[in-house]
Amino acid sequence: MTFAGFFGFIAMLLSAGEAEGPSAPPVRVMTVERQMILRVPVRPFPRMKLRWEEEKGPKCIPVGAIAGAMLSGPDSIDMVLRNRQRVRAKLDRDCEGLDFYGSLYLQSDDGQFCARRDSIRSRMGGTCRIEKFRMLVPKVER
Repeated sequence: MTFAGFFGFIAMLLSAGEAEGPSAPPVRVMTVERQMILRVPVRPFPRMKLRWEEEKGPKCIPVGAIAGAMLSGPDSIDMVLRNRQRVRAKLDRDCEGLDFYGSLYLQSDDGQFCARRDSIRSRMGGTCRIEKFRMLVPKVER
């Protein structure tokens, strides 16, 4: 990635974070020796009258598409994408007590965040591997 391309990517991330509202903290990006490390803010899962059904998901997600994340259970985190889609990251079984309060960290070598390859890190230092991604489709509950 060129120097100008990197700053264009940063500007895109910062401007996209403003569209969500003044209270949503932006995704932060840092590059260390050709590796991208993203600090993604995590919000509690909102209680709405929507039910999210899981469908087959992608193998990888472009890191530039991730706008935020929400806790959805002890073994999964929902990634909110810039195109307003949601993808559920199912975590490895060894991650029972991992706490992702405040934010989580994603690390990518190639700009893609992939299942069965990449991990999520908590602020406490724990690491969980992503087993698979599932697309979430909203269904209105009556």
